[in-house]
Amino acid sequence: MAYVATRGGERAIEQAERLYREQMGTITPARVAEIERALPNLVDRVMGEASLYSPDLAALALAQSGGDLYEAILLLRAWRTTQPRLQVAEPVRQEETFTHRRISAAFKDIPGGQILGPTLDYAHRMLATEVLSGTDLEPIPVDPATSQAPARHLSLAAWQKAQGLVAETRPESVDKERIPDVTKEPLLFPAKRAHTLQSLARADTGGLLALGYSAMRGYGNSHPTVNELRLCEADVRVRHPGGTVFSAGRVKTSQAEVVTTKGKGVLKLGFAATLGWNEVKVIAAATLDLNAEGAPKGSPVNEEFVLYHTEPVEASGFCIHFKLPHYVTFQSSLDNLRGARTAAPARAEEPA
Repeated sequence: MAYVATRGGERAIEQAERLYREQMGTITPARVAEIERALPNLVDRVMGEASLYSPDLAALALAQSGGDLYEAILLLRAWRTTQPRLQVAEPVRQEETFTHRRISAAFKDIPGGQILGPTLDYAHRMLATEVLSGTDLEPIPVDPATSQAPARHLSLAAWQKAQGLVAETRPESVDKERIPDVTKEPLLFPAKRAHTLQSLARADTGGLLALGYSAMRGYGNSHPTVNELRLCEADVRVRHPGGTVFSAGRVKTSQAEVVTTKGKGVLKLGFAATLGWNEVKVIAAATLDLNAEGAPKGSPVNEEFVLYHTEPVEASGFCIHFKLPHYVTFQSSLDNLRGARTAAPARAEEPA
């Protein structure tokens, strides 16, 4: 690919940006606050794919980009690179997260029970056109709970291991200060497990959905079942210089485990997690994690193919760069084409 510098167009470029900003209108704190309040799922997606948990900054990026997801993600990632990393938090353990929603499609009765939480899974998809006629769409109040669901739950995989359904693995002793960081280190293949999970956590939702769907339709090694899907809040636990570990606040997280019975005598698991609540992303990502082992190179579930082609900033940037001037390279190709067309009749007239 080639980038060609242009001259004499500085004023036109400046005016083009001004025109774009004019269409966006004045960006006010009230607009940013309304985006954060009214579009939480969109804000969550931007935070997850930008690798930065900050709802107000994600809402600002959406306002500044006019809702262009890839531009908003790029804005937030660029801002994140300017900030110092002050602390590395303690590991998040599933059994310690505050659960809002926890379901399993593999088992009806799971320890702690199914918790539907906030979802539209069972709702009719009907557009509330009456709002355009001036009628407000008011939410119906939630009935008081007849029983209180536990706030914290063991992972379903832990229960399955106790039943002998999942191979028992020894938890590795991990120095959190030495965990590889995909935001600072290049992604090499075969990828480290930490790099794989980090890349899936910040991958493009649409890209993961497309590839995960292809795996579900038969282009992967196995068709999964959702073992556990969890929407929760996790405490960000950091250590004070004095030695005390305390919670600096909570972040929303999504976690998914998918399972297949094609393991050797046990269930085989795939896992994914991300910042914010994004169910379709973690289900698709966990499906790809499950299918990656043994996938042939070039297949839609091969780890290298998945991680390279679902990186949102790199993928969108490569696509968008086609809009930039390619005059020299295209003219060179066109000259070759013209030369070939001119030479063809001459060769045809030569004696055999």
